[in-house]
Amino acid sequence: MKLHQLALGLGLALGLVAGAQAQTTMKISISVAQNSHQGIAIDTFAKEVEKRTGGRYKIQTFYSGALGGERESIEAVQLGTQELAFSSTGPVPNFVPEVKILDVPFLFRDKAHARAVLDGPIGQDMLAKFEPKGFKALAWAENGFRHMTNSKRDVKTPEDLKGLKMRTMENPVHVAAYKGFGIITTPMAFPEVFTALQQGTVDGQENPLSVIISAKFDQVQKHLTLTGHVYSPAIFLMNKGAFDKLSAADKQAFIEAAKEGTKANRARVDEDDAKGVADLRAKGMTVIDTIDKAKFVSALAPVNAQFEKDFGKANLDRIRNFK
Repeated sequence: MKLHQLALGLGLALGLVAGAQAQTTMKISISVAQNSHQGIAIDTFAKEVEKRTGGRYKIQTFYSGALGGERESIEAVQLGTQELAFSSTGPVPNFVPEVKILDVPFLFRDKAHARAVLDGPIGQDMLAKFEPKGFKALAWAENGFRHMTNSKRDVKTPEDLKGLKMRTMENPVHVAAYKGFGIITTPMAFPEVFTALQQGTVDGQENPLSVIISAKFDQVQKHLTLTGHVYSPAIFLMNKGAFDKLSAADKQAFIEAAKEGTKANRARVDEDDAKGVADLRAKGMTVIDTIDKAKFVSALAPVNAQFEKDFGKANLDRIRNFK
């Protein structure tokens, strides 16, 4: 009997060791704080991957640019030195140029329109464009609509933007558009932005309310205008080699986990948008919440003409008119 128990015990112990060895750890990172719409995206994703793979895959989460800014993280995923990243589309066109079209100002009517485009055939076709570049794009998520803040003055009309030094994302479409407003553009990685604003290296920046709140920009910016000038998608990216090694069931588990991460992410963006203005006003920011959007759109007419040349009017209209 004792021998039998010993054998059983040994068998169990060996089984546990085998189980422990079978666990694969992967890293995912964001450049903003954990308490944010991006933090909830990757935390949900990590939990879902572990649950859906019976603990065989564990996702380690990194926040606040701990593994570098968005561009560095995407590079690391492409090279395979990091398995996963969650990023805004800011630096993505440097890797997958087709994504640039999503950054055209005033392209989307509202969040519902943007989400429908990304979840529908246009967005799904675009996810496939990542594969030849060494990525598996798991799902679209978002940052939401971007708004402008600065330390100098209230921005009520496009003229008020002229001469402001603004940090922009490392994104060619954004840079072209903001130059169209007469902004002096200063592209830089997100982890450097707070210090640049604090030291006055730049006067302002533009980001969704979710980011403005989680980055505590109210501490270094006095003026906020709800320009909603660009919708900012975000994306779950995985190294293609790492994805291809997964079993068919695990591939599905990762994709489903990313979809759950997106649900949580969008819900948090909605919550931040709903209470963000009151929150930032309470922290001392002046908020201009109604602008004449048509004026801002017409100020960009020359830039938009260029975008229609670059992207094709039919492609832009297909997104604009998507129901």
